[in-house]
Amino acid sequence: MNVFILNAGRSGSQTFARACAHITNYTSAHESRSGLLGEAHFDYPDQHIESDNRLSWLLGRLDRRFGDRAFYVHLTREVRPVAASWAKRAHTGMMNAYRYAILWHCPKDATPLDVALDYCDTVEENIRLFLRDKSNWMTLRLEEAREKFPEFWRRIAAEGDLDAALAEFGVRHNAAWDQRSEGEAEAGTLGRIGSKLYRIGRKLPVFLRNA
Repeated sequence: MNVFILNAGRSGSQTFARACAHITNYTSAHESRSGLLGEAHFDYPDQHIESDNRLSWLLGRLDRRFGDRAFYVHLTREVRPVAASWAKRAHTGMMNAYRYAILWHCPKDATPLDVALDYCDTVEENIRLFLRDKSNWMTLRLEEAREKFPEFWRRIAAEGDLDAALAEFGVRHNAAWDQRSEGEAEAGTLGRIGSKLYRIGRKLPVFLRNA
C-alpha cells in the first residue's frame, strides 16, 4: 500500500516524513519526485510514504494513478501560522506563482498575508474535495501529532520504532524562514514596495519591445 501526506505546505510535512523514516516496513520521502514529468512523477515504490504539498495541485492525476488503493493523510495546522510562513515567501516559489499566475489579476493592495490566506483556503478545499470519495484516510493536525500519530501508525500497520518517530515532532525542521513574527509577515511598506518592483520587472520586457 502507498501512503500520501497531503497538505498546504508549512504544516510539518518534513517533520512527518522524518517520523515515518522510523517505520521499517515502508520507505518514506519528502518531495522525492516533485520535479518529474508525466507518469514518472507518480512512480512511487510500493509500501512507500510520500509527503509533498505540491501533490495538492496534481490530485486528478494522483486519483487516476492510485485512486482508492492508497491511504491518505490530510495534514493540517492552524491556518494563521501557515499563512504567515508562506507570506514570508511572497516573491518566490509557490506564492509568486499563486499571486501572479493563478490569481493573475490579484488586487494590487492585497498584502502577502492576504494572498497566503487565500492560497491556504484553496489548497485545503482541494484536498477535502479529493478525499470525499476515499475509503482510507484521516486528518491529522500538527498541533496534535504526538497524540494522533499512533493512530496513523496503527491504521497503516506500521512496524518500527514508534517512540523515535514521536520524538521527531519535538524537532523543528525547515524552519529557517519562520523566525520572524506574524506581524512582520503582514509587512506593510517593504512588502508593498517589493510587490511593485516585481510587477515593474515583469512588465519591463514589454516596455522595451514597444519603445
